[in-house]
Amino acid sequence: MPDYPAIPKPTVNLNDYLKVVNNPDGSVTRLLNLPSTAASPDHTTTTTTTTHLPVISKDIIINPDKNIWVRIFLPREAQDPSPSPAGATRKLPLIVYFHGGCFVICTAATTVFHDLCACMAAEVGAVVISVDYRPAPEHRLPAAYEDGVEALEWISTGGEAWVSEYADVSRCFLMGSSAGANLVYFAGLRVADSVADLEPLKIRGMILHHPFFGGTQRSGSEVRLEYDGVLPLCATDAMWELALPKGVDRDHEYSNPMASKGSEHCSKIREVGWKFLVTGCDGDLLYDRQVEFVDTLKRNGIEVLGEFEKGGYHVIELFESSKAKAMFSFVKNFMA
Repeated sequence: MPDYPAIPKPTVNLNDYLKVVNNPDGSVTRLLNLPSTAASPDHTTTTTTTTHLPVISKDIIINPDKNIWVRIFLPREAQDPSPSPAGATRKLPLIVYFHGGCFVICTAATTVFHDLCACMAAEVGAVVISVDYRPAPEHRLPAAYEDGVEALEWISTGGEAWVSEYADVSRCFLMGSSAGANLVYFAGLRVADSVADLEPLKIRGMILHHPFFGGTQRSGSEVRLEYDGVLPLCATDAMWELALPKGVDRDHEYSNPMASKGSEHCSKIREVGWKFLVTGCDGDLLYDRQVEFVDTLKRNGIEVLGEFEKGGYHVIELFESSKAKAMFSFVKNFMA
């Protein structure tokens, strides 16, 4: 996974930072030109060489009306024709991944998310399905959660060749970064009452990478890191205003699951027996909310592992390969 240049410290002006401009019709114009990467279904070819990639990928549209699509990442070794050892299975566990971007920006093709998924597929040894969902404010929450559920239902039908041939869908883990981690939690809650309908897909656990939560009362880390160079407080406030249903504040359950319905949520999770891995760092202004989330799960009898590091910044693993490798190790052990 490549290392990326240092992220410049933004001003507190949101338009300067994320370059999101509000339009009169309630939509936004996204001016931030984020690098994107195309899928690599087989290999890359130059005029002189053919380079075989350790992970191949392809895009599939699963709902053209809503523009919901997925990018599937397959370790090339999964296509190894050599016979499996006696009693062993060649099928790999499945990670269903949701990208970040505060529900407003980024896609599954955004380079940092593409690279993370490709490297994770190779390092963890898993089939990774990265889901692209409808953005806010054109499609406010719970639209993204509904799209996540639709993606799980599509996977469960078993109609995609790479998934049916190479993925053990009975060993499925949901994972997301930032807003994608929030999506994992609430999409999971939406299917918790009907997990039998998803079979043979079986969700074993959830992996929340620097989950995006909020609230009306400022946390200690939000005050301490108000002008953070990666994710300033003005950005989280503005993005929640764009993402949440109209007329609600940041103590709505979608933003602050600890403020309301927390016990109800945990009851659903206990019934299905899902375990959680939550990763973060104290250099992220969302840190206190993430720790509170972990503590809430623990108090309600949920099996949860919190991996929080000193320093760092929001979703540091997207930009620093050594941190990403450490996270992949946590993920692999969690899935074992």
